[in-house]
Amino acid sequence: MNTMTIRGLDDVTVKALKEKAKKEGSSINAALIKLVQENLGIKNKKRTVVYNDLDHLAGTWNDKDCKEFLQATADFEKIDKNSWK
Repeated sequence: MNTMTIRGLDDVTVKALKEKAKKEGSSINAALIKLVQENLGIKNKKRTVVYNDLDHLAGTWNDKDCKEFLQATADFEKIDKNSWK
């Protein structure tokens, strides 16, 4: 394995690289190697599927929120018998 030194990295780039490494749970060196390999086409990028759904809300309600929701939607549980004749 070879060793290289990268000079001239600005603060924004360094910060972004540190954040990427932290997000991936890897070292800064490992994150940088991965970026270089992916961008040179040596290693395929993992594709991240982005969903536009409500998953980010799952598990965020507390008991109070649940109770308020059930009260607000209680009318939807009632059946209008006249409509079903």
